Amino acid sequence: MISLNTARALRDAGLTWEPANLDFFAIPLPGFEDQAFVISNMTVMAEPIRDRLAITFHGSVEWALDHVWAGEVVWLPREDQLRELVEVRLAGEPQPALALETAEYGYRCTIRFRGERLTFEAFEAEEAYAAALLHLLRAERGAAEVPR
Repeated sequence: MISLNTARALRDAGLTWEPANLDFFAIPLPGFEDQAFVISNMTVMAEPIRDRLAITFHGSVEWALDHVWAGEVVWLPREDQLRELVEVRLAGEPQPALALETAEYGYRCTIRFRGERLTFEAFEAEEAYAAALLHLLRAERGAAEVPR
């Protein structure tokens, strides 16, 4: 699972989230930062409250927390979600545009983007994919900010 800091960097770079069943998230409040939560059909759900999307908690007697607004939590994308998000952004690049392999101290994610071969290494595969995605998001944002 990616770190909260990595997840925040992805969000700040423009990654958006539509909460779905089995998505992981963190609540960036004191006492909750080291915990990951998962949306499930039974106990934690994404549902509207007063026309706003909320993450609601059901059936947990130890919880004093009924809900938290979706915009106040941070999505912790899984490895498969990160890989898919990278692949979507590499559509149209020469193939193979994405590769993941083991490295001496973890994993190496290699992408082919705008004629360059870029590598991102991390201890966990999720973090390597997240680093590649962060690069792509920042490139998208940079391209969007260029005046035409």
